[in-house]
Amino acid sequence: MNILFVSPNSPKISVGGIERYIQNLIKYCQRKQGKYHFLLPSNGKDHSTKKDNITIYYKDFLSLSYKKRKTDGGKGTSQKEVQKKSEEFFKFLLDLFESQKIEVVVAQNFHLGMPPAYSLVLNMACFTANIPVLLRVHSFAVKDIQKEVINQLFWEKISCVSKSVAGDCFQKGASINKITTNYLGVDTKEFERKSSINWLRERLDIPKESRIILCASRILLGYKEILKEKGIIKSIEAFSKLTPRYDNLKLVIAIGTPPKRLKKEFEQALEKLKGFIKLHNVEDKVICKTFALEQMPLVYNGADVFVLPSENETFGQVYIEAMACGVPVIGTKVGAVSEIITNDYNGLLVRDNDASVLAQKIEEIINNNDLREKFIKNGLKTVNKKFSSQKLFDSYFAYLEKLIRVEA
Repeated sequence: MNILFVSPNSPKISVGGIERYIQNLIKYCQRKQGKYHFLLPSNGKDHSTKKDNITIYYKDFLSLSYKKRKTDGGKGTSQKEVQKKSEEFFKFLLDLFESQKIEVVVAQNFHLGMPPAYSLVLNMACFTANIPVLLRVHSFAVKDIQKEVINQLFWEKISCVSKSVAGDCFQKGASINKITTNYLGVDTKEFERKSSINWLRERLDIPKESRIILCASRILLGYKEILKEKGIIKSIEAFSKLTPRYDNLKLVIAIGTPPKRLKKEFEQALEKLKGFIKLHNVEDKVICKTFALEQMPLVYNGADVFVLPSENETFGQVYIEAMACGVPVIGTKVGAVSEIITNDYNGLLVRDNDASVLAQKIEEIINNNDLREKFIKNGLKTVNKKFSSQKLFDSYFAYLEKLIRVEA
């Protein structure tokens, strides 16, 4: 196989579900026969790296997802610049297709992550070179133009990260014959239950006798803060209801590393987060800290319970990562979370807007060792059976191989 993966999100720039997926994908391709090309945004100058069968191209023309465009009220990319960079994108694709004999292209979240012109350019380039192009959908289409990008362009298939996303695409007009569901997964060799749980406590100077409630999320989506949407504010509120009765509780909010370009927006979101912590009078019991992706297995392993009461989730990568590390999880009855968490089997599900019930469920887990062990055991079983990235990639690449044979 000779495949090109194109993504507007890069693990070199920020931390999130798509970035985690790209990192897992690169590691998987390194162990697989074939040639694999990754086209990712740069964090400065254009450059490329090559190792064995993997070539990664870092290009500035894909960095627009990290900039606030003038049409959105920002001071960044203008329509003229979008046109110029999309032309660079088109030319690069045609050159790459010819020089590397690309057989199939997979685009990550292009309906949302990039200006619509980029999806049109990508489709035109693939049509010109007679190469099938797939759209990998990680996020719900909200705006009409996003729906049209999914529905009207020449995607060979629309690969959705959950049944929830697949159902949303179908309800908004995508052809059922094009839609497939291909879950995200977790690298169980990297995210695993470890015997040592001291790393997080030592790093954050938390006493060994303390119980740690972990909440992990990015706080920016592009340049927009998403504290409420991700349930971080509700987690703080629920935590504040427990602290009067439990002196040994700590809430650790692990924040995804932000892109350097969004330093100002990140600092503003962080100050707002600290304001909510102060509002609930728990400054001495809450720790906010950014972590790199490679540190997250150690972060999860230091927690007693993982909580993320999101208002919506297209998948929920953090839940399966926590499960893989042997941490009981609490999520909300929204989006694809119920495709991961089965209530009272491998975790707990709550309503997304009820801090009192969330506090009760946290208390239930930290006080009931039998329940904790049940959730840990069944969480590990769920991950190994349903969300192992190795198994999921094996299935996905078999699907791509079949598609290439059909096109040939």
